[in-house]
Amino acid sequence: MTDLFYRTEDIKPEEVLSYFVETQQDQEIVNALKARNPVILVGSRGVGKSFLLRVAEAKLLASFKSERIFPIYVTFTKSSLVQTSNPIQFQHWMLAKICARITRALSKSGILSGMTSSLSILTGGNTDLSLKNKTKIEKIAEAFEDSWQVPEVTVNIDGLPTVEQFKDAIEDLSASFNISRFAIFIDEAAHIFLPSQQRQFFTLFRDLRSPYITCNAAVYPGVTFYGETFQPIHDATIMPIDRDILSSSYILNMREIVQKQADSSLIANITRNAENFAILAYASNGNPRILLKTLARTPRVNSQEINEVIREYYRNDIWGEHSLLSEKYVGHKSMIDWGRKFIENVVLPELQRKNAQYLSEDKKSTSFFWIHRDAPQAVKEALRLLAYTGIVTEHATGIKATRSEVGTRYMVSLGCLFAQESVPTTSAFVIAKSITIKRMSEYGVNYPSYRDLLDTTPNFSEPNMLEILQRQLSKSIDVLELTDWQKEKLLSLNLNTIGDVLRSTETKLQEIKFIGEKRSRRMRNAAIAAVNEYLSG
Repeated sequence: MTDLFYRTEDIKPEEVLSYFVETQQDQEIVNALKARNPVILVGSRGVGKSFLLRVAEAKLLASFKSERIFPIYVTFTKSSLVQTSNPIQFQHWMLAKICARITRALSKSGILSGMTSSLSILTGGNTDLSLKNKTKIEKIAEAFEDSWQVPEVTVNIDGLPTVEQFKDAIEDLSASFNISRFAIFIDEAAHIFLPSQQRQFFTLFRDLRSPYITCNAAVYPGVTFYGETFQPIHDATIMPIDRDILSSSYILNMREIVQKQADSSLIANITRNAENFAILAYASNGNPRILLKTLARTPRVNSQEINEVIREYYRNDIWGEHSLLSEKYVGHKSMIDWGRKFIENVVLPELQRKNAQYLSEDKKSTSFFWIHRDAPQAVKEALRLLAYTGIVTEHATGIKATRSEVGTRYMVSLGCLFAQESVPTTSAFVIAKSITIKRMSEYGVNYPSYRDLLDTTPNFSEPNMLEILQRQLSKSIDVLELTDWQKEKLLSLNLNTIGDVLRSTETKLQEIKFIGEKRSRRMRNAAIAAVNEYLSG
């Protein structure tokens, strides 16, 4: 079977467009990312935020000769490793990362005709146009990223420009090389469990705005704190990625995403078992990564495999990921645990009962529930955390329910709903095809289940991230999204924990039989990407 790509990091930037399925929504997002106004792209893990940023980057590179808009892709996945005592360490690290990426991208593009004073500002004083060696700014960024090993050491930021110096340098570079504008695409904008980082990020995001710079960023729903200085409505365009499962083209679009990677055998099995594939696609709720991961576990796409993966993934795996949040977001443990109980024990059973009745009477089905606008704030916070893991999606606000009460309509993951069925393949497709937004379960302002949450007292103080990081680094590599083969080889080298992998080198990996320089680099890149993604949330 095809070795499917789950993460954008595994796809070469020059190959991204070959995997792009141009749905109307995705094309609108890409067009907005290419435009002048800043965009905040909001979506749960795996919905395709990174991919769309890369698509926008690739399209701007392709049109650079005519439009002169130069794209810069930078990822902040290593933000959790920044652990110094400097209160504005994150801002310094971010600026260093952006400077480093701009100089590297310009050098690689071949448009540089000589070292300029403005480019020297972005390198920390380096005058080597080839940039064969690491610049002073790159070394500053790396020092911050290595600070988790020696958090008591102060990083020397001599040579790092101020925000105003950076903006002036960008303006001068634009004039020197006939660049209309720099479009910066920032992925993994800030550590989701550290609001102070997020506040620093959005302050910098706002401060970098100029006629010569457009910043765009990808963030998660429910767990993003914009701070007091950044106003989402005025400082950027907020664009959620929510693929509409009610759209007539939904299954076709999800199938095209798979076919971009699938081999002939898998395509044949999907064609032969079209309804089973549709069940998997609906269960994923428009999340390509979830679809690809579950499809990898059902290569024959037959009913037995579909039933097994829905029971295993949507009853166990997805909930396990949600519950793990309480280990990193200790202060919100009560809300994380309550949210799971509320959906598993209240919402899903009620939706299942209603659908059984509706379908027996040849009526439309539902996957929606409604929460009164005056429900306790802790309840809304718990639902926001469920949105981060993709179990719940906020569908619409200001919705009238019984007795004209107003509230928010949410959609629960269809995969979790299907998992309530004893044999999902016998009913899941009918449920999905019959769903209407006009039916929903309602939970009023004083619903009894809220009391369990209100009786606890969440600790909203910011966590000690160094303690949390050290705890996560001691965990087994089993928690990482790596192939069984990759895990087996890492374990053979006694790289048993996340920390072991993070400290490993390409030379160490070359001790594995038949692993040379190139393959060891690819393997370490995959392992480090998995580590950074796990640590970031």
